[in-house]
Amino acid sequence: MPDIDIRKKFSTNYSSQQVEVLNRALDYATKMHEGQKRESGEPYITHPIAVANILIDLGLDYSAVSAALLHDCVEDTTATDEDIKRNFGDEIAELVLGVTKLKKLSFKSKEEEQAENFRRMFFAIAKDIRVLIIKIADRLHNMRTISSLSKERQIAMATETLEIFAPLASRLGLSYFKCELEDLCLKVLHPTAYEQLVNEITLKRSERQELVNKICERLTEMLKELGIKGEVSGRPKHFYSIYKKMTTQNKTFDQIYDLTAVRVIVENIKDCYEVLGMIHTVWKPIPGRFKDYIAVPKSNNYQSLHTTVMTTYGMPFEIQIRTYEMHKIAEYGIAAHWKYKENRGAENNEFDEKLEWLRGVMDVQSSENSSPQEFYESLKFDLYSGQVFVFTPRGDVINLPEGSNSIDFAYNLHSEIGNKCIGAKINNKMVPLETKLQTGDYVEIITSANAKGPSRDWLRIVKTSQAKSKIKAFFKKELKEENIRKGKDMLEREAKVRGYSLASLMQPKWLDVIMQRYSISSLDDLYASVGYGGFTVNQILSKLIDFYKKEEKAHAPVKPNYSVKSSTTSGIIVKGHDDLLVRISRCCNPVPGDDIVGFISRGRGIAIHRVGCSNLKNVEPFRLIEAHWEGEKASSFLVAVQVEGKDTSGLLARITTTISNMNLTMTSLVARMDKNNNVIVNFSIRVNKIEEFEQLQKKLSQIPSVDKVFRSNGQ
Repeated sequence: MPDIDIRKKFSTNYSSQQVEVLNRALDYATKMHEGQKRESGEPYITHPIAVANILIDLGLDYSAVSAALLHDCVEDTTATDEDIKRNFGDEIAELVLGVTKLKKLSFKSKEEEQAENFRRMFFAIAKDIRVLIIKIADRLHNMRTISSLSKERQIAMATETLEIFAPLASRLGLSYFKCELEDLCLKVLHPTAYEQLVNEITLKRSERQELVNKICERLTEMLKELGIKGEVSGRPKHFYSIYKKMTTQNKTFDQIYDLTAVRVIVENIKDCYEVLGMIHTVWKPIPGRFKDYIAVPKSNNYQSLHTTVMTTYGMPFEIQIRTYEMHKIAEYGIAAHWKYKENRGAENNEFDEKLEWLRGVMDVQSSENSSPQEFYESLKFDLYSGQVFVFTPRGDVINLPEGSNSIDFAYNLHSEIGNKCIGAKINNKMVPLETKLQTGDYVEIITSANAKGPSRDWLRIVKTSQAKSKIKAFFKKELKEENIRKGKDMLEREAKVRGYSLASLMQPKWLDVIMQRYSISSLDDLYASVGYGGFTVNQILSKLIDFYKKEEKAHAPVKPNYSVKSSTTSGIIVKGHDDLLVRISRCCNPVPGDDIVGFISRGRGIAIHRVGCSNLKNVEPFRLIEAHWEGEKASSFLVAVQVEGKDTSGLLARITTTISNMNLTMTSLVARMDKNNNVIVNFSIRVNKIEEFEQLQKKLSQIPSVDKVFRSNGQ
C-alpha cells in the first residue's frame, strides 16, 4: 500500500513530533477523499501521497509535505480553510490555501480564470516560496498520469505546463523536474515527433554509448595527469532539448551530434578551470560554444562551465565542468539551499538575493497593478524569454529577460534610479531608452535629481514585470490625489459616451463586489487605480454596466394594457396617448433596433430616447412611457459616430471610403488631434436601422490604425 511506504519515509526523514503531524495529515486527507476516484480509476488519495513523496525526495520540511497531503482537501472535499487551520495550524493552512484554485468567483472565460488562479498563487508565493515548489510537484505527478484525461484536457494542461511550470522549475533550479515536464509535454503536444525521437535514439544508443565511454575514459586520464580528484559521467540530453534544437535550427536528427553531455565534477573552482584548460589543450574548442556560468551564474543560481569541443573521435561533444556543491544546486536548485527552520541563517538570506526575478513577478501580480490577463502575459514573458547578461559601470553582472531595455535595467538596480532616469549610455554611446540590450553590453544610466519621475509611456516600453510594477507604484504613491481626480474624470467621460451617468452606476452594492474581487479598499483607491493605469476604464465600467442592465431588466415595469398610437412620420409606436407629437431626441439619436423609451415633455409631445440615455437618469418616472419601433416602417435617422485612432497617412480617406462603399449618406465630418497626438474623427450619417451602423462599426474597427469606434452624443 502507498500509505505504508510513505509512513516509512516519514519516520526516516523527520523527528517523532513531525511524524505525528504528517501521519495526522495523511489520515485526514484519506478520510476527506474517501470514495473519490481519479480519472484513471485509482483512489484519489494516491495523488496527494505521490506529491508528498516528491517533496520528501527533495528534502523539504514536514510542513510542506503535510500541505502536499492536504492540498486538494479544500478544493475537492467539504473541508474548509478554517478546518485545516484548526487541525494543523496557520503555517500549513497558508500553504494549502496558496495552492488551492479559485472556485467561488465567476469568470467570463477560461483564460480569465486561469490567469486569476496564477495571480492568486503568486500572492501566496510572496509569503512562502514553498507554495510554488508544492505546485510544481503537483503538476509533475499530474503530467505523469495525464493519459487518463481527454485529448482536449491533455493538450490544455501540457500547453500550460510548457509555458509556465517548466520555466518556473528551471528558474528554481529544479532541472530534473524541468526536463521531465518538458519531455511529458512533448509526448502530448507532438506525439509523432516524440515517437520518432525515441526510435532514433534507441537505434543509435550502442554506437553513442561507445563514444561516450571513450570520452569519459580520456577525461578520467586527464584528471589523473593533473592530480585532481573528481568524477566523470555521461548524461543523455532529454528529448525536448533535442526536439527544440531540431526545430529552431532546422536540423535533422542525424545532424544533431551533442545528444549526450559529459559531466566532470571536481572539488573546487580552481580545479574547474584547470580541467577546462587541459580539455582545450587536447581537443579544439568550437568558437561561440563556451559559457562561463561560474563567473556569471544564471538567475536560478546555476553554476558550471560549458564547452563544446571537436573530439578526435570525429564529432563535437559538450562537456560540463562544476564542483560538487554546484552539482547539488544544479540538480535540486532552491531545494538544496532552502531550509525551513526557526532561525534562518545568512546562507538563506544570500540565496534570497539571487531570487530577485521572483520578487519582480510577485510585485507585478498585485491586483491593483494589473488585470489577471496582463499578469499572466507578463509572467510568461519573464519566464519564457531567454536571458541577456549586461554590466554596470562598477563591473557587476545583471541578467535580464531577452528583449529588455535600459529602463528595465535601471529599475532592476533600484526604484529611485529608474524614477530619476533621464537617459542611458550603452558601451559609452548615448542611445534611446527603448534600445534592446545585448549580452556583454556596458550600461550606464543617467539620472537627474530634478527628474519628475517616469513617463506613462514607459509602461508600453518596458518588458519586465519588475519595471512595470515599480513604475505603477510611483504613480500610485506620488500622484495619488491627481490620479483620483483623473480616474474619476476618465470614468465619467466614458460613461457619458456610453449613454450613462457615472452616479447611476456607482451603486455601493455593485462597487463592493468589484472592490472585493480586485482587493481595493476604498472608492478613492479605485479612482486612483484607473488614473495611474492599474485598471482600464473598460474593466470597471463594463462590470458596472452589466450590473445596471441586470437590475434594470429585473425591475422592468409590467406592460400596461391600453391602446397604442402610431406616429406616421417616425415609424414609432407609443403606448397610451393618441394626441401627442412623437419626435426623435437629438441628445442620443436613437435608430431602429435601439431599445427606446418615450419622455412626455411639457408642450412638445413625446421625445424618443435610447434606453440608458444620460438625460433620463434623474427624470420623474411617471413621465416615461413605453415605446418601440413600428414593424416594417422605413425611415432614415441621423447617427453621430466617433472614431479614435493613431495619426497615420490616409486614415481619413479610408474612413470616408468605407462609408461610401456602404452607400451611407454622411451629413458632417470634423477631425482633430488630442493632447496625446491621437486622431479623433466625428461624423454623422443617415441609417435606416441599427444594423447598418453596427456593420459600419465593424468595418471601421478593422482599419489597422483605428482604436475605437462608437456612437457619440453628437458633435
